[in-house]
Amino acid sequence: MMENGMTGITAKKSDLLKELKKNRSAHRKLFLDAQQGYRTDVIKELDMMLKEARDGKTIRRSVSLVEPQDHTKDYDRIIRMLEMSTKSTIFISEQEFCQYVQDDWGWKAQFISQTSNYSNRH
Repeated sequence: MMENGMTGITAKKSDLLKELKKNRSAHRKLFLDAQQGYRTDVIKELDMMLKEARDGKTIRRSVSLVEPQDHTKDYDRIIRMLEMSTKSTIFISEQEFCQYVQDDWGWKAQFISQTSNYSNRH
């Protein structure tokens, strides 16, 4: 609990929806960009594996690349909940504020790490 006793805020539903939709759009764009880079890298690795097999080298049977994870459904779920709410203002906790407004989810650091390997390269 913070010094002033605040554990959350009451926010306008329209403001929360606006922030969530903006954050969802940015997340989706980054994911799709990273997914394209991932596909390119997988194809390169598979081509290399095929060449090594044809050249009589050790046959590798797995691709060692980490696939980017899509968390769009996390945004969609909260957006839909807000859209179905009959209230014009919504109380959100500090943690929910971090997620919905500041776009700081529990999975965010791992997502950035995964996508940075593949995004903005094509």
